[in-house]
Amino acid sequence: MQTLAVWGAVVASLAGGYCIPVYAAPPEGADPTLAPWFKDLRQPETNRPCCDMADCRTVEYRTFGDHFQAFIGNEFPRWTNPPQAWVDVPNANVLHRRDNPTGEGIACWFQGQVICFIEGNGT
Repeated sequence: MQTLAVWGAVVASLAGGYCIPVYAAPPEGADPTLAPWFKDLRQPETNRPCCDMADCRTVEYRTFGDHFQAFIGNEFPRWTNPPQAWVDVPNANVLHRRDNPTGEGIACWFQGQVICFIEGNGT
């Protein structure tokens, strides 16, 4: 069984995705009905997945000049040493979607950067 899990991780990484689902887990108390929406998120410039509920979290965010900033902290426990700070969101990584089911800002954090960001819609 462990061999199958390792091969799954290898296939996922070779398929061009950033995520390795073997180690991913949604946040505690996550609504499983939102999983398909999260899995549908794509990076604007590459069309690669933004990952899923394991790599994307609701975050505090603000507008700073001509771009967004997201507060990246303990909501990303999977990654070691999250910055615990406001992080610039590259404009190219903003998904302009109005169907955010959480109503809050969402950041997908990978290797020290926000790879996808969805503004909250207040629902």
